[in-house]
Amino acid sequence: MMKQVSMMKRRPGLSMAEFIDQYENGHARLGEALFPKARRLVRRYVEPQKNPLTGDMAELDFDVILEIWWDSRADFEEAMAALATNPDAVAAASASGARIFAQGTNPACTVVEYDSDMGMDGTGVQAAACAR
Repeated sequence: MMKQVSMMKRRPGLSMAEFIDQYENGHARLGEALFPKARRLVRRYVEPQKNPLTGDMAELDFDVILEIWWDSRADFEEAMAALATNPDAVAAASASGARIFAQGTNPACTVVEYDSDMGMDGTGVQAAACAR
């Protein structure tokens, strides 16, 4: 199992509610169509909170964390290769992204997970690397 993570910021002028609506009812549908071999696609919309020690409220560099689970690195690489040979899909995803995301870098990485056993079954570790 491999998990890919991206952190993205909404376009200035979009409220969080508008961003979520446009992402869920448009851009996410593209991802589902482009990555049929993905095991899971999850969007985690963030709600900044005050730091419990300082009381400060930090402005985050992202509004959503996208997680895509793949059964294998081979499935991920196959999806990326298929995307690279489909300029119409790339153009559609780029146009959709330009409507909802702030321009600039959207960091992406694969992650290594370590679960603490908090009375639940099992733990998991995934190998990965991160790039910005």
